[in-house]
Amino acid sequence: MSAKDEQPKIIIDSDWKSQAQAEKDRLAAVEAKADQSRPKSGPGGESGEMPPADFRALVGMLGMQALMSLGAVADRQSGQAIFDPGYARHMIDLLGVIEEKTKGNLDKEEADELKGLLHELRSRFVELSRLVAEGRIQQGSPAGSSNTRQPPPPGTPGTSGPHLHT
Repeated sequence: MSAKDEQPKIIIDSDWKSQAQAEKDRLAAVEAKADQSRPKSGPGGESGEMPPADFRALVGMLGMQALMSLGAVADRQSGQAIFDPGYARHMIDLLGVIEEKTKGNLDKEEADELKGLLHELRSRFVELSRLVAEGRIQQGSPAGSSNTRQPPPPGTPGTSGPHLHT
């Protein structure tokens, strides 16, 4: 046979686009079915949606961590309010860095919210530190403790307040 007779035979699959689209549709249907079977409640509420990733969410997240470390919110595992001064100070300092680095770049409402949050957190930190120095807050009972009694909020007269986590 000659070179002219041995040309490669090319087969064109003209149906590849429809096959790809059918596969895409099938995968979309499987994913939609999986989404429907997932529970709708979660960190974002009943709809399962997360809050917007914005400045307020960032500040709120750090503020909540600081409040938890200041004993304002009970630990989810032990049920006890815990005062962890090192972590609380770190979260408050991080918010202070955000305040310093964003000065002049926030709208009035954002700046006022950040300033108010920092004032509240710093005031709580100073008050709890004073109570520790006076011995009015008990030492001990870290997060893993078996004692699940919920102490009263800090500053309640005649109570021991949150426990100190060291």
